[in-house]
Amino acid sequence: MTILVVDGAGGNIGQQVISRLRESLAEKIEIIALGTNSIAAGNMLKAGANRAASGENAFRVNVQEADIIIGPISVMIPNSFMGELTPAMADYLSLSKAKKILLPLGKNLGLVGTNNLPLPHLMDEAIKLVRETLDESKINRIAEVEKSV
Repeated sequence: MTILVVDGAGGNIGQQVISRLRESLAEKIEIIALGTNSIAAGNMLKAGANRAASGENAFRVNVQEADIIIGPISVMIPNSFMGELTPAMADYLSLSKAKKILLPLGKNLGLVGTNNLPLPHLMDEAIKLVRETLDESKINRIAEVEKSV
């Protein structure tokens, strides 16, 4: 299972997500950190990502490996992070077949139907969704094996 954590600026949110993933999940998962800049990528690597990269081509290549993408919702909005996230980066992320788990954070962005929870609570919910996705993935693999037998 490959989880892609995406963040920009200094990578603070991505760092927190990666730390929580490492604490919470006993299963062997690969975490790839994608930063809109090298500082964000480096800080997420320090938080426990297996690999990290930045730049438009890194987005194009690495979204293809992802089973889950986690980040603030602004990673889907072209020109967010003060212009660091290019329209192409947003396209690569949004067109990926990976499940997207997005934190409802962003400037000038209001989401109907979401609670205005503090960031630690939002991250708890994100980790819960990752766990549910991993459980669904295991169930699907077992069903595939049973069909082939």
